[in-house]
Amino acid sequence: MAEGFVKRSRLEKIRMLNIAQASLEECKYYLILSKDLSYGSNPSLEPLSQEISKILTAYIKSLELNSKP
Repeated sequence: MAEGFVKRSRLEKIRMLNIAQASLEECKYYLILSKDLSYGSNPSLEPLSQEISKILTAYIKSLELNSKP
């Protein structure tokens, strides 16, 4: 997200935010995997990851709406 913040065009920002969303989903997968493999769990991270996902989605939608003619 930090890299995308300095991008000038909205399309570049949206692309970087989509990458951030994918990275978040990857992190969520690794949390599930670590729990399944009995390495440990952190139940407080699931609600936080859901909230971050909602924020990213809303930010991307706002950028998309503002980029349309």
